[in-house]
Amino acid sequence: MTIRRAVYPGSFDPAHYGHIDITTRAARTFDEVIVAVYDKPAKQLLFTVDERVAMLREALKDITNVRVAPFSGLLVHYVREVGAFAIVRGLRVFSDFELEFRMALANRRLAPEIDVINFIADEKHLHISSSTVREIASLGGDVSSMVPPAIEAALIAKFSDPNRDGAGTNYVVSLPD
Repeated sequence: MTIRRAVYPGSFDPAHYGHIDITTRAARTFDEVIVAVYDKPAKQLLFTVDERVAMLREALKDITNVRVAPFSGLLVHYVREVGAFAIVRGLRVFSDFELEFRMALANRRLAPEIDVINFIADEKHLHISSSTVREIASLGGDVSSMVPPAIEAALIAKFSDPNRDGAGTNYVVSLPD
C-alpha cells in the first residue's frame, strides 16, 4: 500500500489558526502530512526554528497523521527525501495566488513528479497572516482570536522581554501608518 504523503512547508513565524486550518484539511486529504518548518527563510524571524517547531507540535498534537519537522535547503529535495508526492500551500488573497503560482511553476520545473495542492483559506481566517499577528502582538494587542493559547503566550513573552534580540518596534509594518 502506498502512503499518500504531503509536505506543508512554511516559516510559521508564528503559526496561526489559518495554518492550523490548512493543516487540518490536508490531514483529511492525505494519509500523512509533514508540516515542514523552514529554518532559514529570507526574512527576519521572531522565533527560532526550534521554538516554531515546538509551538506547531503543541498546536497540532491532536491530529494523528501530522508530524512537524524542521527542514533546510531546497523544498523539492526535502519532499523527495521524505517520500512525499505533494506540496500543500494555502491561498488567502489574490496576491497569494501570483506568488504561489510562480513557486509552483518553479517547483514543477525542478521536480515534475511532485504536485502542488492549494487549499483556499476558510473565510474566517482570510485576515490572518504571521506578519499581522507579529505586528499586533508587538503593539500589545490581543491576538487570542488568531493563534492558539500557547502561541499567544510565546508572543507575549517574546515582546515583553527587553533583552531579546531586535527588541522594539521593528516588527511594525502597517498599523501605525
